[in-house]
Amino acid sequence: MEKKSILVVDDDKTILDSFKDLLQSRGYNVETAETGREAIEKSRARSFDLALLDIKLPDVEGTKLLITLHEKLPKMVKIMVTGYPSQKNAIEALNLGADAYVIKPVKPEELLKVVKKKLKEQREAEEKYEVHRIVKTWKE
Repeated sequence: MEKKSILVVDDDKTILDSFKDLLQSRGYNVETAETGREAIEKSRARSFDLALLDIKLPDVEGTKLLITLHEKLPKMVKIMVTGYPSQKNAIEALNLGADAYVIKPVKPEELLKVVKKKLKEQREAEEKYEVHRIVKTWKE
């Protein structure tokens, strides 16, 4: 089975390193970005199955980055991560295409559980689409 690839976007180097170490220890390929611009460049250079996006970035609001990534890569799972939780930004993020919303500090087991669940949902959706495509082809 192919390793899933994850992009972690956060301006806090400690968080980037800890998320990267945690996810790599579970077999994921992980790239990091400290700015929205860097995240966009990396997502143009290669595809990612999932992105963890900080809401507060130095060059762009995380929700703006979410919109850009959602438009360019609608099938990529996008999880918003914030140390500044509010009902308003949670609702906004989910309405803009976030697949989940987690609050810092994130417990490692909680992060892994959300990542695993969302990647499983993504795989199931892809399998369902593929079955639908095959059935449609047979009928034609």
